[in-house]
Amino acid sequence: MKKTTGIILALLVVLLAVSCAAGPHQLARTVDDWDQRLYVDKPLLDGILYFIPVIPLAALVASIGDFLIVDAYSFWIKDLWDGEGTGYEHYEVAPVDGQMQSLLIDDAKFMRVK
Repeated sequence: MKKTTGIILALLVVLLAVSCAAGPHQLARTVDDWDQRLYVDKPLLDGILYFIPVIPLAALVASIGDFLIVDAYSFWIKDLWDGEGTGYEHYEVAPVDGQMQSLLIDDAKFMRVK
């Protein structure tokens, strides 16, 4: 009986955690914004931080934090009850040598630098 209760409890925890995989991803997107700002200002340093690999490890840790804390909070405390998702506002970086657009923008072209 104890083993069955433990299995059911473990499955419930997994189901609750998996339901929070979608969300604003505040920590991971903040690392992405930091990466973008660093690439625009100092592309060589940004490349070095990928080679070392500081930025990929920071993104991994941030994704885990989002999964366990930020997205779970956003889903269970806010979004589930009001039926609307929580947005994320990206840090705006002024382009120095042109910019590419998100492919979600209607007139954006792949690999085009404006």
